[in-house]
Amino acid sequence: MERPVYLLEFEKPLRELEKQLDSLHQQSLENNIDMSAELAAIEAKLDTTKREIYSSLTPWQRVQVARHPKRPYALDYVTALCTEFNELHGDRQFKDDQALIGGTAFFGDRAVMIIAHQKGRDTKENILRNFGMPQPEGYRKALRLMKLAEKFNLPVLCFVDTPGAYPGVESEARHVSEAIAVNLREMAMLKVPSIAVIIGEGGSGGALGIGVTDRVLIFENAYYSVISPEGCAAILWKDRVHAPKAAEALKLNAANLKNFGVVDEVIAEPLGGAHNDPAAAAKTLKDAFTRHLADLVDKPVEELLDQRYERYRALGEFREVAAK
Repeated sequence: MERPVYLLEFEKPLRELEKQLDSLHQQSLENNIDMSAELAAIEAKLDTTKREIYSSLTPWQRVQVARHPKRPYALDYVTALCTEFNELHGDRQFKDDQALIGGTAFFGDRAVMIIAHQKGRDTKENILRNFGMPQPEGYRKALRLMKLAEKFNLPVLCFVDTPGAYPGVESEARHVSEAIAVNLREMAMLKVPSIAVIIGEGGSGGALGIGVTDRVLIFENAYYSVISPEGCAAILWKDRVHAPKAAEALKLNAANLKNFGVVDEVIAEPLGGAHNDPAAAAKTLKDAFTRHLADLVDKPVEELLDQRYERYRALGEFREVAAK
């Protein structure tokens, strides 16, 4: 029975039960003994323990699940959901940023434009993808593809999964903040429907640079925040070791984002996270995309723009009340 090698700290009780299950199963085969009752008991305990653990994850534990190295990345979802994906390269100014990819595809029988952060599976690919942290040319490529989508009336589907835009000297020298700011402005005025989904990490302006859309969805164990827990801990507590405390303070929980109106839908994940059943996660995302696209594609452009404007104007509303 194949088991995942990568194990998070809070998953260790599950690993012990899985070992017991494997051992009993092996004994049953080697000694030709019927141990179905014992196996069923451990399987039931494993299922109960799993449900207990994953129904009460702390914000920091959810961040760990969002960063799981086996978690589906953007291209995994694009492959599962779309056909005829044709990647388009380059920002026509500097170079092709492989941390932010995009291109045309078919979602069902509808032509769409895909824009996505992409991480790597191993060291070599992570270096190529810059660990999913785009530089300014990545955001300028994304904007070029958005404008192309507008020209040909293609809905835009964005997959957000980045700890943040790359903060290096060369990125700043080429004005990464300006590139993101331009995207925020232009996405607010884009004349085609757009949907973003946070599939893993949604860190700071790096996430927002492709996230100003008509609908924003988020997977149950993903996070979307103005800063990473480590960055917040380094600023507030002067030490990244306090990241779990920062995650709690930042309320890194998808349900909180829904309650605050930051996202429009929380997409349920398979028990144990999307990496435990990528096909089921893709199916749930496909259903969500289908519903939201059906609601958006026939709206007149003016109505689409007005509703998008109202959506973002409503964020951060507060009321002042007199102290008692």
